Amino acid sequence: MRILLVEDESSLREPLAAYVRGMGHDVDEADSIEAAREAFFEAEPDLVILDVMLPEGVDAGFEFAAELREAGFENPVLFITARDTVEDRVKGLDLGGDDYLTKPFSLDELGARIRALLRRQGPVRSSVFERGPMRIDFAARKALWDGVEVPLSGREFALLELFALQPDRVYSAEELLERLFPGTDSGLKIVRVYVHRLRGKLGPEVVRTVPGGYRMGLEP
Repeated sequence: MRILLVEDESSLREPLAAYVRGMGHDVDEADSIEAAREAFFEAEPDLVILDVMLPEGVDAGFEFAAELREAGFENPVLFITARDTVEDRVKGLDLGGDDYLTKPFSLDELGARIRALLRRQGPVRSSVFERGPMRIDFAARKALWDGVEVPLSGREFALLELFALQPDRVYSAEELLERLFPGTDSGLKIVRVYVHRLRGKLGPEVVRTVPGGYRMGLEP
């Protein structure tokens, strides 16, 4: 899925974008309404995550959402803002928002809101992925092997989820580093460490090393 993230504070936007990429989505970032318009018309997103207060004004996010709806955009809009009054929430929803998340919030809650909004669009994908003895429940954030839950850390699950969402795709170590471990000083070593951890918990065949990087190893 393609997601447009509009947030002018880079200290918040960059980790949010990295987290959403770790969920397996493509993310376009914008720090103003002008940049958001440009990104929107280059590739219409499946979801817009929109700050309310932007450089163009305290209600710029609300106004941009209304503009999108007037233009016929029907996909979900999720507002993120520090403004938490009932009046603000009502205003945002009335102007075309589908959900409203108040800062500060946890990344796990953001992920849950994204999954819920994308599910409303229809059967984009199953909430469960099964390959051989492995079963992944995306909604519950659980992985099972032969019916037994395998405890995974958040990063381990994010890595597994990435492979499961596009099981035939080859991810380079550099792309995995950018998506899941932005800002780390460990370099590509951290990718190898987490691939090793997944293999240790789910079996050596779960992730295959192939020319160009890694891919899901289990076959349908």
